[in-house]
Amino acid sequence: MKVAIVGASGAVGQEFLRILAERVFPMDELVLFGSERSAGRKYTFKGKEYEVKLLQHNDDFRDIDIAFVSAGGGTSKEFAETITKYGAVMIDNSSAFRMDDDVPLVVPECNPDDALNRPRGIIANPNCTTIMMVTVLQPLENLSHIRRIHVASYQSASGAGAAAMAELQQQYNEIVNDQPVTVKKFPHQLAYNVIPQIDVFTENGYTKEEMKMFNETRKIMHTDARCSAMCVRVSSLRSHSESVWIETERPISVEEARAAIAAAPGCTLKDDPSNLVYPMPLETAGKDDVYVGRIRKDLADENGLTFWLSGDQIRKGAALNAVQIAEYLIKVGNVK
Repeated sequence: MKVAIVGASGAVGQEFLRILAERVFPMDELVLFGSERSAGRKYTFKGKEYEVKLLQHNDDFRDIDIAFVSAGGGTSKEFAETITKYGAVMIDNSSAFRMDDDVPLVVPECNPDDALNRPRGIIANPNCTTIMMVTVLQPLENLSHIRRIHVASYQSASGAGAAAMAELQQQYNEIVNDQPVTVKKFPHQLAYNVIPQIDVFTENGYTKEEMKMFNETRKIMHTDARCSAMCVRVSSLRSHSESVWIETERPISVEEARAAIAAAPGCTLKDDPSNLVYPMPLETAGKDDVYVGRIRKDLADENGLTFWLSGDQIRKGAALNAVQIAEYLIKVGNVK
């Protein structure tokens, strides 16, 4: 098994290295690729040093079995044919192919078998907020069909990459030292602030991030449910959180929901509000599961349920989900 990481120097690329080591991913060789800016950098993986190769249109992927790609949509589109032409499975973390009919969009807790049908050799990793939400929605969908979803996200700086995380830390330092605040990665200062915009606005007043949650949820869960989202950037460093309201065909009790979520793969129930126990980004950062709490009936809807979730955007929201897809393909013998 020969594995490649494209975009090895980025926040998600670095998380790939950590997760592959932690999970003892079954591979014999590892190759790292990057842009001209990162080519030549060296990283240690399981005691061995690897140098980042320049990503080029050549035959470097001839012997690659699985390529984890997290280098931006433009790079994914440009190099997809180069990466897949010799049979490598490209698991892509960008939004480039997510809604293409001939590219499966996969969250292993929801639709692992979709990964088996990939005409172009590409499997798309969903948007981070979508991944975490559908991981929790699936066990509830198994109880009763979800008809409507309303969600407000509280997304950390990590969602905009390593440079954005550094900028948030820099902003706090600048404020403390009474210096001008640097604003480059966000439309406004994020420190001591929340920004009700993630990605650009579309004609209907929703941002692209919010529309991803609408469209991707339907594709992953094979559902007609409609998802109305408000995505907000908050000044936490890592881990996203979401407030979710769902309407189901029949009422689901709080007890049913808690039991289903507690038993669901990828979910951890943390729901004891009387003792101030609920998920928070500070505690979910670096963890694999999506943590769920504050489960309660929706006072505005007889068939409604509402809950809070928090999870690590770089792990389950990105790198871990991609690795889990690859692990599934290996398990069922569906790699070249």
